[in-house]
Amino acid sequence: MKIHPLITTSEALSELCARLAKADFVCVDTEFMRENTYWPELCLIQIADTNEAAAIDPLAKDIDLSPLLDLLVDNEDVLKVFHAGGQDVEIVYNLTGKTPHPIFDTQIAMMAVSQSEQIGYSNLVESWLGMTIDKGARFTDWSRRPLTERQIDYAIGDVTHLARIFPKLLQRLIKTGRGEWLDIEMEKLADPAGYRNDPSEAWQRIKAPGRNPAMLGRLKALAHWRELEAQDKNIPRGRIARDETVADIASHPPKTQADLAKVRGLSAAWKDNEIGKRLMATLEAAKPLTEAEMPARTPRGAPLGKEGALVADLLKLLLKIRSREIDVASRLLARSEDLELLAAGIRELPLLQGWRFEVFGKDALDLVEGKMAFAVVNGRLKMTRIEAPAPEPEAQSEPEAEPLSEPAAEDSE
Repeated sequence: MKIHPLITTSEALSELCARLAKADFVCVDTEFMRENTYWPELCLIQIADTNEAAAIDPLAKDIDLSPLLDLLVDNEDVLKVFHAGGQDVEIVYNLTGKTPHPIFDTQIAMMAVSQSEQIGYSNLVESWLGMTIDKGARFTDWSRRPLTERQIDYAIGDVTHLARIFPKLLQRLIKTGRGEWLDIEMEKLADPAGYRNDPSEAWQRIKAPGRNPAMLGRLKALAHWRELEAQDKNIPRGRIARDETVADIASHPPKTQADLAKVRGLSAAWKDNEIGKRLMATLEAAKPLTEAEMPARTPRGAPLGKEGALVADLLKLLLKIRSREIDVASRLLARSEDLELLAAGIRELPLLQGWRFEVFGKDALDLVEGKMAFAVVNGRLKMTRIEAPAPEPEAQSEPEAEPLSEPAAEDSE
C-alpha cells in the first residue's frame, strides 16, 4: 500500500479523492479535540483504500476539503468504513449537514460475529492481524503544528489496518449470513436525525425529576438557553452549568438573582453578573409545557415485584446462553431494559420483531409464557422446550342416588 506524505494542499487532496472515488470502499478516521470546546475541532483526517492511504491536514492554510466531503456524503458507489464512527460521523455532519453514506462500522459488525460488545480498535487489530498498536500518540495534542512523524504514522495506521481487516470481516459476515442483521444498525448510524443539535430539544437529554408541566417548561427553557450560551462561547455546555444544576434550578427556581449564589454548581458571581441576569430572564419567560409537548410515558407494564424481577433475571440468563450459543454480542440481540419490560407484560419491543424474534425473541416469549425451561445437559446450561401437558380427563359424574322414600304415615287413632 502506498502511503502519501501529509496532504496540505487542495490540489493534492483533489487528485487523491478522484482516485478514491473509483474504489469499492474507503476506510476513514479522524483526530479531533473537544475537551475545551462546544464544537469538536477537526485536526486530521485519515483515509485509505486497498492501494493507498493518506492523512489530510484540515488546518492547512487555504485547503479546500470539498472533494473529500463530497466523496464521503454524495458518492453512493463507495462504501465508507469506520470503527466506532459515531463521533467521526458527527464531525462530517457538522461540516456538511449530511452523513457519510453508505456506511459500515466494524465495531458494530463485530457484535454479529463474536460476543464482543464494544471492541476497541487496538483489540480489533490484535485479533484480526496479530499486531500490537503503539498507543503512545493517542492522547497527544492534535491541534498543535507541526505534527510529528510519530503522530502521522499512528494516525494513518488507523485506516491502513482497517483496510486489511474489513474484507476479512465482510467474508466472515457473508459466511454467517448475518449481514442483513446489521442493515438497521448501520442506517441508524447514518441517520442525520441522530446528529442534529436542536437547542429546543436539548432538555430531553436531561433526566427530569418528575412530570410537572411548569417544571418541564422551565427545564426546556433553561436547556435551550444553556446550549446557546455554550455555542456562543464555544465551550462545553457543562462549563455553563451541569445537567444536575439545570434540573435543580428547574425544580426549585430561585426567586431573585441574588439567590443564584445559593445554587450548588453555580459561581457566586452569578448573583450580580450578566449571565446570571440572562438565566433569570429565561426563567421568567418560561412557560409550562402544553399537553402535546409532554414527553410520552415509558411503557412499564405491571410492576415487576419480586417474582417479576426473577423472571427478568431468567430472561437475562437466557440472553447470555443464546449469545454464547450463536457467538453474538448480547447487546445486539436485546437490551436489559427491554427484557424487564417483557417480564412486565409489554410486547411492543424490538426483540419481538424481525430477525431478533427468530433468533432470540421467540424463545424469550416462550420462557415468560411457561413453554421453555432451563436444563443442565452435559454440564452446560441449555434451554429445553416444555411439552404442553395433556388435558386432564374430565371427572366422571357419580349416578344420582334415588331419593329415599319417606316412611308411610301411621294411621292416627
